[in-house]
Amino acid sequence: MKAHQAHFPIAVMADVLQVSRSGFYAWRDRPPSARAERDAEITEAIRASHAESDGSYGALRIHEDLKDEGFRVGKKRVARLMREHGIVGVTRRRGPTTTTRQPGTPQGPDLVERDFSADGPDQLWVADITYVPTGSGFLYLAVVLDVFSRRIVGWAMAGHLRTELLLAALDMAVAQRKPTGVVHHSDHGCQPGFNRSSQHP
Repeated sequence: MKAHQAHFPIAVMADVLQVSRSGFYAWRDRPPSARAERDAEITEAIRASHAESDGSYGALRIHEDLKDEGFRVGKKRVARLMREHGIVGVTRRRGPTTTTRQPGTPQGPDLVERDFSADGPDQLWVADITYVPTGSGFLYLAVVLDVFSRRIVGWAMAGHLRTELLLAALDMAVAQRKPTGVVHHSDHGCQPGFNRSSQHP
């Protein structure tokens, strides 16, 4: 209520939230507790450490900074205060690798030779895989794109990087377009059967 009192009347918010106005005013005018004052002091130190790191430090690094400065504070408290005040560090966690060639697999011919152009549809398709982070892990998306029209002609999604993911995307493209003589080009991936640059589907 305090955060929104500039936009809405206290009486209206109290009715909507089913709280008493007198209780709100008593809470608002009550002096901050010792814990709240300590939280405010720690938050200022967190902001200073975060600023000195050019916004890159996360909770663990800031906790170490605060310990060096003499603060006796736990990691969970630092993380909580950062979360409450929207202070976020830069994550350098890398996603999964989707284009690592299987050891010992011979390199296939490159029928494209870096010339990603086509005079008409269904002459050259290029394939790629990307990933989408979700709450339960990574979701992988395989796509087949027609170079001439720049349209995605086939796609498939799965929670794995096995060969059938790419085959499902290619099968969709073939079923929809029914090409003759198209070149299918992909990176040297980690899926057996797709460790080549170009192939005819």
